[in-house]
Amino acid sequence: MNPADTKIAFIGLGLMGVPMAKNLLKAGYEVLGFDLSKEVAAKFSDEQKFHFANSPLQAIEGANVTILMLPDSSIIDALLWGADGQVGIADQLVKNSYLLDMSSSSPISSKANNQKLEELGIRFVDAPVSGGVKKAIDGSLAIIVGGKQEHFQEIKPLLEHMGKNITYVGDAGAAHAVKALNNYVSAAGLIAASEALNAATAFGLDPHTVNQVLNASTGRNNTTENKVEAYMLNDAFNSGFSLALMRKDVQIALGFIEGMKCYSSLAKQCVQTAQEADQKLGKGADHTAMYDYVRSQKH
Repeated sequence: MNPADTKIAFIGLGLMGVPMAKNLLKAGYEVLGFDLSKEVAAKFSDEQKFHFANSPLQAIEGANVTILMLPDSSIIDALLWGADGQVGIADQLVKNSYLLDMSSSSPISSKANNQKLEELGIRFVDAPVSGGVKKAIDGSLAIIVGGKQEHFQEIKPLLEHMGKNITYVGDAGAAHAVKALNNYVSAAGLIAASEALNAATAFGLDPHTVNQVLNASTGRNNTTENKVEAYMLNDAFNSGFSLALMRKDVQIALGFIEGMKCYSSLAKQCVQTAQEADQKLGKGADHTAMYDYVRSQKH
């Protein structure tokens, strides 16, 4: 997609959305952004090709591509189809334009939205991301893509300005399914590492040494490699990804697994643990604070 003739609406300018939008601006695209927090506009004050819209409907005017980076599917569904007296944007999207849902959404909801948008002449692509704020800033996110193969090929050059590892996984909704499962496996690894290191400490072992052994052995995972030393054992708990979002992610995964009528015992336990930790630690807690929650529990 040529930046000269592509106009992007970017709805959802949070911790991830801001750097992703900035990378599109750096590539030469014109971006109309919208977020419920108007203060976010100040972060783009030096960007000549950025315009902050007063509403989602204003943001999508004339847009060839609309990107959604929003908290969950209920918000996305309300945005698209309307709720509480608010008009949805779906009917106002430019015909044959692209709607990219880059959020961590329900795969079942995404599949349904694709069918309805297709009837309106809109090309739906689900393209959730992984890698966190750091990779969003440097444009090296992993991006999982679902939708029609020809739509993926057309939109891929745009995605390459936000990510480096871009994988097409199948029809619409497939990417959100894979992302949900990835998030579940990652959360399970975090909980397992937290419990293991807590037990090691209780036994009198040095948790730093134990983590070194895990990383040299089959217990190695994303948490042991990238989170234990940087955010957990030093009590920093400031990775930038909230426990509330992790809780939401594992709930999406559990809903999907159960929707497929598959065995879900561990997924249920992960959801329960995430819920309990989120309630105990309170609003704003980082997901790496799971370790703090685990060591605070007495038996």
